Amino acid sequence: MYKHILIAADDSELAHKGLEHGLALAKPLEAKVTVLIVSEPLRPEMAHAARQQIDALIKQRIASIVQQASEHGVTVDLEHEIDVSPAAAIVRLAKLKGCDLVVMSSHGRRGIQKVVLGSQTSEVLAIATIPVLVIR
Repeated sequence: MYKHILIAADDSELAHKGLEHGLALAKPLEAKVTVLIVSEPLRPEMAHAARQQIDALIKQRIASIVQQASEHGVTVDLEHEIDVSPAAAIVRLAKLKGCDLVVMSSHGRRGIQKVVLGSQTSEVLAIATIPVLVIR
């Protein structure tokens, strides 16, 4: 059914659930898996130490993803994109890699909270041309 799954992962507990679902789906399908972490660009005024700290956090997140994938018996390709719009990065990479499914989580915000905070998941759903599995 699905041959290449893109899993969008940040450092939230909910994204961890999305990663778990994506890996569990990929195993029986023998699907290729790409895991994407998207970071916002750093402002120029940020100190060098802050950049090193962020790099360390990304490396830690990658190690955690590799560990989870190993526990599921799945090999993953890891990608780290820097973009002001995580949704745009997700859709762009899915096209570039030839993915046929995106798996991502959503906090399920509604009303004014959604308007104020925005929703990357809603944006991906609006612009993606492939199926998107949303985990809550």
